[in-house]
Amino acid sequence: MNLPPITIKPFGVHAILIEWPAEVNETILNSILQFEAFLKKNCLVEEGWETVPAYNSLLLLNRNRTLDYVSFRKKIQGWYDQIKEKKIEKRSLWKLPVSYDLEFGIDLEEVAEKLNKSVHEIIALHTNNIYTVYGIGFLPGFMYLGGLPRELEIPRKASPRLKVKKGAVGIAGQQTGIYPQESPGGWNIIGNCSVPMFNTKDEKPCFVSVGDKIQFYEISRAAYDLHKIEAEVGIYTPERIEIND
Repeated sequence: MNLPPITIKPFGVHAILIEWPAEVNETILNSILQFEAFLKKNCLVEEGWETVPAYNSLLLLNRNRTLDYVSFRKKIQGWYDQIKEKKIEKRSLWKLPVSYDLEFGIDLEEVAEKLNKSVHEIIALHTNNIYTVYGIGFLPGFMYLGGLPRELEIPRKASPRLKVKKGAVGIAGQQTGIYPQESPGGWNIIGNCSVPMFNTKDEKPCFVSVGDKIQFYEISRAAYDLHKIEAEVGIYTPERIEIND
């Protein structure tokens, strides 16, 4: 199996950072996730290990011990060389509802004007595409979704807002994402998702994993209000489809 090359770096005394080529593509993401699964199953079996995958990196962290970088680097490279070609573990396609009502899509008309399209065309482009979760960070539950259509590529706002609403759906560059809580932000806001993306009361606070897929679908303002109520009382579950790559 031809594996992309990796670079291994120290990341403080408790962590090691493994980096793949600086490209955003699913071949590299699949390699990262495959290696993470291999490490969890065969190598990092004792308690205390955490792994954090992202676009082109995998962080190995153990807060309970100081890592000997030199010896650990050799182990990691050896483990990586052992990987055999196999199917990636099952992933999920999540279908998430979004209201593109102008009350929520505060930048929607401006985005449409800048991209020389109608509001309807912007919504259609955003909902017709399936996105890949390349990373989760910035805020707990904030998904970096790659695969935005070229027709929707637009720079971040020149002046970030001090407050972006929880659930706001934004686009910037080649990405789209959902703000899981109110926070500052510089993405162009085109709607709002009624599904909470992060809940500390759940066993798995963020139900989405890196490598999963996301597809948005448009809902009315009335449906949005209903979903919010259902989510608050814990009876709303987003649609999930199991996929195999």
